[in-house]
Amino acid sequence: MSELERLVEIVDRLRGEGGCEWDRAQTFASMRPYLLEEVYEVLDAIDAEQPGAAPVIRPRDLEEELGDLLFVVLLYARMGRNGPHGASNGASARFDLESIARRIADKMVVRHPHVFGSEDERAALSGTANGIAAWENRKARLAGEAAAFRSRLDGVPRALPGLLRAHRQGEKAAAVGFDWAEPRAVLGKVREELDELEEALVAGRQVDIAHELGDVLQSLASLGRHLGAPPEEAMRTANDRFAARFRHMEAHAHRMGERLEDLDPDALEARWEQAKRALAGPHAVGE
Repeated sequence: MSELERLVEIVDRLRGEGGCEWDRAQTFASMRPYLLEEVYEVLDAIDAEQPGAAPVIRPRDLEEELGDLLFVVLLYARMGRNGPHGASNGASARFDLESIARRIADKMVVRHPHVFGSEDERAALSGTANGIAAWENRKARLAGEAAAFRSRLDGVPRALPGLLRAHRQGEKAAAVGFDWAEPRAVLGKVREELDELEEALVAGRQVDIAHELGDVLQSLASLGRHLGAPPEEAMRTANDRFAARFRHMEAHAHRMGERLEDLDPDALEARWEQAKRALAGPHAVGE
């Protein structure tokens, strides 16, 4: 028996008669927060693997987090086979691990004609300049053949973090040519949106301020896409950098017998600059 088969049997046992009451009680909806949590723990492990990250996590930590995620996927597959408690899906809506694997395998073969297609197809598609655009266009064409209408944006989950959703929607729109030609044009759009945000601030209407701030963030997401710096990852890195610097400020204040809340703005700014210098890495120029 392979280890994957063993894990499938364990999941079957947990969901079966005499299994774990907690696992048996789960539904598609109730497992949603655990699925999200495991995905983010995988991302944390990946981030920690990057050069210069602290602490440096061993590959076994990433292996463990991927295992946790795999367990949740297998649990979903097991629920799909018999129908989860409280779910409204009927027999026709059921699925299992085999059907999941078959569906994704068929999809990958169809969407990669440059790898799995005929010799003529592989020759025609070799050296495609924009792989993402080709992928999105092929998905849209196949979806159009299967249904009367389906937006290219339908495959982008609304539950994605905002910057990641903006990035993926931008990629899909760019596949039909709805995009800026180069990064400087996007930077101009960012400046335009900042001007509109400033106008909203002057007017003082909160609803307009929120609207214009959203436009600024969306334009920044487009800029990140053009610069090859995915905005969600850039934001995660910036959050980590901020946290490290602020913790450095707190630790320094603690050693000095001070409290940050007792310092005036100038002193806080000086401590911030000190933290930046203390934690500066090889890519910290201009921060």
